[in-house]
Amino acid sequence: MPSPRVWFVTGSSTGFGRTLTELALSKGDRVVATLRKPHVLDELVKQYEGKDQLLVLKLDVTKRDEVESTFKTAFEKWGRIDIVFSNAGWGIIGEIESTSEKAARDQMEANFWGAAWVAIEAIKYFRDFNKPVGGKLMHMSSMFGIDVSPGAGYYCATKFASEAMIEAINREVDPSWNIKVTILCPGWFRTPMVMANPVVEPAHPAYAANPNLPSMLVRQVFGPMQTGESPLLGDPKKLIQKFWDLSLLEEMPLHVPFGEDARACFERRYKELKADFEATERYSQNLTFDSKA
Repeated sequence: MPSPRVWFVTGSSTGFGRTLTELALSKGDRVVATLRKPHVLDELVKQYEGKDQLLVLKLDVTKRDEVESTFKTAFEKWGRIDIVFSNAGWGIIGEIESTSEKAARDQMEANFWGAAWVAIEAIKYFRDFNKPVGGKLMHMSSMFGIDVSPGAGYYCATKFASEAMIEAINREVDPSWNIKVTILCPGWFRTPMVMANPVVEPAHPAYAANPNLPSMLVRQVFGPMQTGESPLLGDPKKLIQKFWDLSLLEEMPLHVPFGEDARACFERRYKELKADFEATERYSQNLTFDSKA
């Protein structure tokens, strides 16, 4: 890839998106920082004024036409897009029964459909416009895109769905297009998504009646996270440095857990699937269609 590289970052107002934007700029790369409220980055714009490194654009990823026009503007600015960091999204804490349909649907619009529109444009620009062809798609998922958490079922569903979509893209692209894909699966980190931005639905009475149910225990653990007091929260600046290191690799792994909690989710899911696979072989035998029967 050329130097400086051009990043396209979604959800750059706070958290991982903001921290990565600042790191990339400090390293001398160029960043197209997209967010719903561009004024949030006014101070950063002043800091890099005259350096031809930062372009801030308004973007709501749930609106496909905005995604398309923002990519077009970004490409016109610097003539290529090298890395897309697809990061916009938000979470809900609540049992499946306690989560409103509107909240669940709105979350799917951002976390799945928004990610889909960004990924589609990324592939198009990497293949059809970049010279030489190629680019890297870094998709922000979660440890809960691998292993489901009680009390966050709809959030997990959006992450499972978006991971499936990104995995399909990874299998569909022609190797000659030189497109690299990686799915980032962090555990709990000290960011506004955890501390300020999540929607916490009131507990369903049937679950609230038993504080030892898994979803209620998750609620108890999540409380200290919102105040930033939980020892479970990792350092986002250290995590972003790991993202940066990944971006420098010629070949990136498809799934990457970040944090011991994320690694535990990967291991638990692997063991569960392996156990089911080994225990159910007989249910897959003798199922061939017999036209003479």
